[in-house]
Amino acid sequence: MLKTIALHAKESPFRNLVTPSERSEESLGIRADFRRPDSSAGGLPAMNILLIPEQREAKWNPVSFETLGAAQQIAAQTQSRLSAVLLGKGMRPLAEDLAPYKLDEVLLAEHDLLERYTPDGFTLALRQIIDRVKPDLVLLPHTYQVRDFAPQLAASLGKGMIGDCVGYRHENGRLVFVRQMFQGKTAADVTFVGAPPWFASFQAGAFRGDQAEKAAASAPITPVEITLQPAQIRTTPLELFREAKQAVDLTQAPIIVAIGRGIKAPENIPMAEKLAKLFGGELAASRPICDEGWLPMDRQVGSSGQTVAPKLYLALGISGAIQHVVGMKGARTIAAINKDPHAPIFEVADYGIVGDIFELIPALTEALEKK
Repeated sequence: MLKTIALHAKESPFRNLVTPSERSEESLGIRADFRRPDSSAGGLPAMNILLIPEQREAKWNPVSFETLGAAQQIAAQTQSRLSAVLLGKGMRPLAEDLAPYKLDEVLLAEHDLLERYTPDGFTLALRQIIDRVKPDLVLLPHTYQVRDFAPQLAASLGKGMIGDCVGYRHENGRLVFVRQMFQGKTAADVTFVGAPPWFASFQAGAFRGDQAEKAAASAPITPVEITLQPAQIRTTPLELFREAKQAVDLTQAPIIVAIGRGIKAPENIPMAEKLAKLFGGELAASRPICDEGWLPMDRQVGSSGQTVAPKLYLALGISGAIQHVVGMKGARTIAAINKDPHAPIFEVADYGIVGDIFELIPALTEALEKK
């Protein structure tokens, strides 16, 4: 069961919303108000934390290491035990990749029926693991695959799940998870009520994968026996869906050069594209550029596009609407160029230049070409 303990929004049009009636809150198992939450931290009891990272075709989803970093922080702050479980077949090499990180144990659950992902297979296998490990808190990356099976897993145990979290904090002896609402205009503070296990997933870019810590010695790898029958799997996995060749996965780009309305015309896009190539990165855009058809939709960053967390995000002529910011605020370094000194993008930028992009893009291009 979940309990929403507070909703808060700075300068938000939703500040004066009326909360649900007491009766409707009880029937839904939640409670909401718009008071600023008490920031006093209390001591948290030690927990048994289970991390479920994601791999597809024996390749890591990088968001897994972002969630690992979050799990390590929670474990360190609560002096909790942290384990990770890998599901699949032939996963020993990936388990050995994971073992050097700060973990108490890496569980290896292999079965022929787990070689290819199915929601039934993963749910049934994880129920057996949870029954054996008895975790208090189960953490996952918020990916398409997790969205497919994790709610089913939580519901099969009669538990709730807090999905797509962007952060957490300690408050009054409990963990409070933070979720964005209304395209990032409002943040909801949500906590669990009732007995564990509790389930939560973290949004891509909420934490930095490069901050996941390694240990002095590798964690032990423990094989876990799983019992599955073909009749229990109700779906037949087909060919793994792949984007069209011209599509780009911006989540994998280490450097992104993004353009906004300030680019003025599609004829000016090649200069930004050239700059992105010189940086060794990808070209992206805010929604208006893609809505106009100047760039394909797979280049869009924001609440209705891709959520990215590159090492460098260079915003060119982007004002910084909240719908765009929620998709890129997890970048390690944000640099922005805009003629308007009051543009909201400067509020999230690490480096900002008030200037004309049509003067600065050629200057940056020339400097990079000299190198």
